[in-house]
Amino acid sequence: MNKCFYLKLAFTNLKKNAKTYFPYLLTCTVSTMMFYMILSLSLNPEIAKLRGGFLIQEMLSFGIYIVGIFAFIFLFYTNSFLIKRRKKEFGIFNILGMEKKHIAIVIAWESIITLVISLCVGIFIGISFDKILYLAIGKLLNESLPLGFYVSFDVIKITIILFLFIQICLYIRSLFEIRLTNPITLLKSSNLGEKEPKARWILSIIGMVLLCVGYYISFTTTNPVEAFSLFFIAVLCVMIGTYLLFTTGSISLLKLLKKHKKFYYQTNHFINVSGMMYRMKQNAIGLANICILSTMVLVTISSTVSLWVGIEDSVNIRYPKEFVITGYLNQEKGITSKVIDQDVHRALTKHQVDMKNMEQYTYLQFSAVQNKQEFIVDDHSKYTMNFDDVVNVFVITQDDYNQNMKKSIQLADDEVLVYSDRMDFNEKEIQLFHQTWKVKDVLHTFMKNGNVESYMVNTLFLVVKDDEIMDHFYQEQKESYGEYASEKVRFLSFDTSYKNKDNIKLLEALEKEINYSIESRSDSYQSYIAINGGILFLGIFLSSLFMIAAILIMYYKQISEGFEDKERYEIMQKVGMDQRSVKKSINSQILLVFFMPLMVAAIHTLFAFPIISRILKLMQFVNTKLFLECLILCILVFGIVYIVVYKLTSKIYYSIVKR
Repeated sequence: MNKCFYLKLAFTNLKKNAKTYFPYLLTCTVSTMMFYMILSLSLNPEIAKLRGGFLIQEMLSFGIYIVGIFAFIFLFYTNSFLIKRRKKEFGIFNILGMEKKHIAIVIAWESIITLVISLCVGIFIGISFDKILYLAIGKLLNESLPLGFYVSFDVIKITIILFLFIQICLYIRSLFEIRLTNPITLLKSSNLGEKEPKARWILSIIGMVLLCVGYYISFTTTNPVEAFSLFFIAVLCVMIGTYLLFTTGSISLLKLLKKHKKFYYQTNHFINVSGMMYRMKQNAIGLANICILSTMVLVTISSTVSLWVGIEDSVNIRYPKEFVITGYLNQEKGITSKVIDQDVHRALTKHQVDMKNMEQYTYLQFSAVQNKQEFIVDDHSKYTMNFDDVVNVFVITQDDYNQNMKKSIQLADDEVLVYSDRMDFNEKEIQLFHQTWKVKDVLHTFMKNGNVESYMVNTLFLVVKDDEIMDHFYQEQKESYGEYASEKVRFLSFDTSYKNKDNIKLLEALEKEINYSIESRSDSYQSYIAINGGILFLGIFLSSLFMIAAILIMYYKQISEGFEDKERYEIMQKVGMDQRSVKKSINSQILLVFFMPLMVAAIHTLFAFPIISRILKLMQFVNTKLFLECLILCILVFGIVYIVVYKLTSKIYYSIVKR
């Protein structure tokens, strides 16, 4: 045959199958565009020059792998739907005299056309939108950016190589699908699998158990670090449980309803249960995919928006005052609290700093394992593997406490004051370093220390009588931990009357004059914007990708349902049902099937709320109410978008059924 014949046939096939092929081409194009954009932004040298730009590019680099892997998986999914719908067409070609190798050539040309169009359009749109996203990053960081487009041929080359590889894999898969079936099978492929599905009770029970395990982990994990490590286990359990819930659990439930004779043998129930059974068999995987993608969108966008909106809260928790200066004491080098105070005040006086709300004290902190009132300072692995039992012990003297809190507390040698803002402590005494210390009082307020607030473990604040007892604690923990022991720290914090830019200039000047750790809220605020802005940008980017994927799956599902329900309409009318009853029955099934993923996704998201809120504490985000509000708002907005998508795709469904 003439080689141009195969090319013309490929174009003709694509045109005739536009309703099913165009969404696939759109998927390839969008995947190409999004991969190009995230890769281009992660390598853009202008972004790296921005204050905090490096942090954003680090996060975007992580997103490259997510987008690349997701594109590979999702294109396989959409291509499998395309091949399934066209098997009958390939069977006709085979019967009319075309050998399988000729069909393979046609598919090859279709793959080449798809690759060329998706790469050209995708990269072109990617280059256009790349500048918009580049400016959006500059807006997030409050930075002005130069005009002009950034086009990297390395980025284009990597994009071409990735999607060429994906198309080759898809082509090989299509060849296997065609070569392993005979013409008669190809012709009947669209009608295969019409046997009544079987109930798989064991898999259904496993699915429910896995969902319960995932939910249980979310509700019972209290420590943020442990929550982060267990989150992926919970996600895996919920994902597997969701697939089993849709593929086997739904069938098992419908089988159970079918056995209930009084319920089943009613006209509406009989038709709906039977119809739903076949729908769930044919669409279970797609529905599970929609559910998981919807959950990913809700979780991703709600958590990233919360982090961005809550930046002020996070910064204020980490930096209660504008400036924080800390220095480690070292008797051998002559670095004492007095020396540090003199150095700092000398520098502040030189720059005529108007200090406000000054706090200064010496503290010692070390880790211990809590067992009720006993705090063990030793090799923790001997006593516990539970991260919740590890406690940070923070010690200051009564003089420093009284000076900063304007109190006049007087302690005996064996007495302590206790404070903890993250755990309830009601013991009358504590055991520490083989001694028993009486708890004179449990405090309700304490000096704010942003360094301690950033720790993920609980902190027990102790006020002891004097430096002698603190030195005793210092020596004891040094004997226990050796080279890993903590040093005593001099802490100074204060506010100024300056604006943000002036505070940053003062920070730069002080860093040149004193050799202690200096932090400024104004300076760190930019880092928080970079980190949370990068997370927000990546969250919106990935949520958009997941949303597009979910919409395309919905589209394919509506097309599939349309072709199948066209035959169901005819069969139901032939057995005596009027058109109104048929339409009512099928509509109720469609609505239930379509909105089932949304309902389950909302449930998953709400159950994920506890563990995600604890993970957010790793980034000093503790405003749980704000996160809950963002979560509920995202569910409502996503629900509206979901309904709009249903309305649009249902028109395609009815156009297929009624023709």
